[in-house]
Amino acid sequence: MKNPNPKQTQFTKNRYNATSVIYNFMEWPVEQLWYKKWRQKLWQNIHGPTVLEIGVGTGKNIPYYLEDVEITGIDLSPGMLKRANKLLPDPAKDHITLREMDAQQMDFSDNHFEEVVATFVFCSVPDPILGLKEALRVTKPGGRLHLLEHMTADQSFLASLMEKLDAPIHYLSGVHIARNTVKNVEKAGWNIEKVQDLTAKGIFKKIEASKPH
Repeated sequence: MKNPNPKQTQFTKNRYNATSVIYNFMEWPVEQLWYKKWRQKLWQNIHGPTVLEIGVGTGKNIPYYLEDVEITGIDLSPGMLKRANKLLPDPAKDHITLREMDAQQMDFSDNHFEEVVATFVFCSVPDPILGLKEALRVTKPGGRLHLLEHMTADQSFLASLMEKLDAPIHYLSGVHIARNTVKNVEKAGWNIEKVQDLTAKGIFKKIEASKPH
């Protein structure tokens, strides 16, 4: 497997460290309107017993973590993790571990987790296919991948506009708005099981996939 591009990875890390202080404020409108309810529904289908969350960020999924599941959360940005750690109640620390780690080059053994979760993450992983291949590697055969993602629109005119805006938005925030994450999941070797449009135009989707046996 190829190595991640260090310059691109450091750029993304710097961007998220810089915005970590105001990140929750920046996302407050969409979090209240959509993300919060989508996260809650997603975690209702997580059973473990071992789960990896890629891109834990400021810890927005932590309120939905299950008490009887061993959860490991990783993030590239120490600034984001600093805020996520503040959300962990002391009893939860027995079954929750948060680590600074690059999703493109994980420090886990093969076939380690039953399930992998990521919410609005693979829009910012520098090499999303590499990250999804790493997620596949550390998942047990038959294990499942659960994603909430935003991506390029299904409608051609809107998709063209998003592609034009992708580079400047990425420079400012570290986020890509014109990726096709469904295709990237397939290219990484996952079996797509279900893709659900969460909004019109197909920009927000829920993706469920499994690792081939």
